[in-house]
Amino acid sequence: MTDPAGLFDPVRTAPLTHAVEGPSAWYGEDLRKVEDWIHPLSGAEIGELEAAAEGVLKNDRAGGTPLIEAGAGEFPLPRLGLLLRELRDEVLNGRGFAVLRGLPVARYSIEEQAAIFWGIGAHLGKARSQNGKGHLLGHVRSLGYDLNDPTVRVYQTTERQTYHTDSCDMVALLCLQTAKSGGLSSLVSSMTVFNEILARRPDLTPRLFDPMAVDRREEVPEGRKPYFILPVYHYFEGYLSAIYARRYIESAQRFPEVPRLTDDQREALDLLDALANDERLHLNMEFLPGDMQFVHNHTLFHDRTAYEDWDDPERSRHLLRLWLSPPEARPLPPAYADRYGSVTVGDRGGIVTPGMKFTLPLEAE
Repeated sequence: MTDPAGLFDPVRTAPLTHAVEGPSAWYGEDLRKVEDWIHPLSGAEIGELEAAAEGVLKNDRAGGTPLIEAGAGEFPLPRLGLLLRELRDEVLNGRGFAVLRGLPVARYSIEEQAAIFWGIGAHLGKARSQNGKGHLLGHVRSLGYDLNDPTVRVYQTTERQTYHTDSCDMVALLCLQTAKSGGLSSLVSSMTVFNEILARRPDLTPRLFDPMAVDRREEVPEGRKPYFILPVYHYFEGYLSAIYARRYIESAQRFPEVPRLTDDQREALDLLDALANDERLHLNMEFLPGDMQFVHNHTLFHDRTAYEDWDDPERSRHLLRLWLSPPEARPLPPAYADRYGSVTVGDRGGIVTPGMKFTLPLEAE
């Protein structure tokens, strides 16, 4: 499809022609043999979290700093804070993910769960809005919505998510309750996927550096189009970064002004999906209540398998989520500003729409 009106503003980037090396290019079959990416919380660390959360909530109720404005300074974590800095470095500069295990979530109220998770997030980065409602704290829970509705996000259903990235530097999840069956978290290195495509089909790698339209699903920032335009891969200042949501690339084709995907672009995306689904490459993990997972969106694709929930709504699968913009993150190309709002380290990412008010909802909406 041609673009005589100039409505499609392509963002060009030079393809990377060599493989990515280092800890971010891992294979799931190797990581299944070790569990050094799991960090059990000690009793002392849990005590720090409980005391810090109690102090913040007490101050909030007394008319002091509200939870939504509380930063790392309001959540003193003298022991755990050191581990969180190491964890952040591992996520941003190492294999791209880590898990904290052992938070006894069942003994807390939802307000206490949210406060503890918010405090941990405050030590890692700045929270970003996850949707057009301004939610800084997200609830990953099935609401029985129809995925065919373009305003619905897949995390609001029990369907499989498929491999994708979120629009932030780091995504964090806290598991409160698990499903009756299914609902596994799956991670794959987008760096390894790239390396495999480069080795198998070097003729297709340039297509993954082509600009493609991606649906915003009705969450449109002021002055922007209902889609943004970015390649799947960008190579910038020595870093290869990925941004991907095949479901939204396909749904952007509903806009008549965007160019149709070419046959070779679809072939490249099909190969990417096939490799992400290869058991040698990806790593599945089962969440336990109290598990916290931290994922680097620029070097990993993440997925969730479909699941069967409990009949009792009180037992339904439920995770809390934070989108974070950490300090010391990698540079991103200027083109990312169309999706991230800015490329300023520590103050980028998320979804901002006109009239939005930031909130910390304690229930799924």
